[in-house]
Parts: sequence; C-alpha cells; structure tokens
Amino acid sequence: MTVIVWIAEGTWPACVDAARRHAPAGSGIVLLHVSGPGAPGAAHGAYAGLLGRARPARDPGPRVASLAAAAAAELLAAAAERLGRPCGTVERVGRVEREVVAAAEGAELLVLARDGDRGHLGPRGLGPAGRFVVDHAPCPVLLVRPEPVSGQ
Repeated sequence: MTVIVWIAEGTWPACVDAARRHAPAGSGIVLLHVSGPGAPGAAHGAYAGLLGRARPARDPGPRVASLAAAAAAELLAAAAERLGRPCGTVERVGRVEREVVAAAEGAELLVLARDGDRGHLGPRGLGPAGRFVVDHAPCPVLLVRPEPVSGQ
C-alpha cells in the first residue's frame, strides 16, 4: 500500500500522526511537500521591474527559491522524524493543489489536513487548495483535523 502524506506548514503534525495510526505496517509512506512558485517569482519580478536589470547577480529570486527549498527539506526531515517509520520524501514546486493530485496518482491513500477555517466546524474548514485536492484526488482521502475545535 502506498500512502501519500501532504506535508504543509501548520498542519503537518496531524497528518503525520494520522499516517502513523492508520497506515498499515509495511506501507510505503511518502511525505510530500509542495512549494508554490509565487514568492521567488514575485522577488524576481520586483527586482526586475523596480530595482534594475543591470545586475542579474543581485536578483533575489534564486535566493528566495533556495531558501524555500531549504525550509521544505527541513520540514520534511522533521516530519520523517515524527513519523518514526521508514518513508520517502518528495519535494515539488508548482501549483500546490495540482501537484498534490498529480503526486497521488497510483497511491492507495492520501492523507491531508483541513486547510481552511480551523476554529469552527463546517464547510469552511477546507480552503481552496484542500477543496480542490479532495474533489480531484484519484485515490481515497483521509482528511484530518489539525487541532480540536472548541465546543467539540
């Protein structure tokens, strides 16, 4: 059984804990992090448009992309340590929801957390990315609540 666990900032511990509880022993667990292309592109665009084009070495876009990759690697390492089982890690860059759905192709379970309003029960508990993934996932989905809701 292949289990994909979507690791996102702020909600990843709940996903890792759910995978640890629900993925059968011997499952191939893959921790997936997706970085959006927005921040490096915005940094590059701001530099090119406002600060000058004469010194491409000063373009902050590649530096921001490098920092994002390092943060993703750090997050995946922390998730792997918390999982406490053998697993693989995958880092992707692109439109987050589309990359998660693509990564789940061929998987037998996708674990993700609610990414919307986490303080209340109801349909707003899924943000646009989470809603897209739940609606388009090519495999069964385990949707976890990252923290208890007051009044539950």
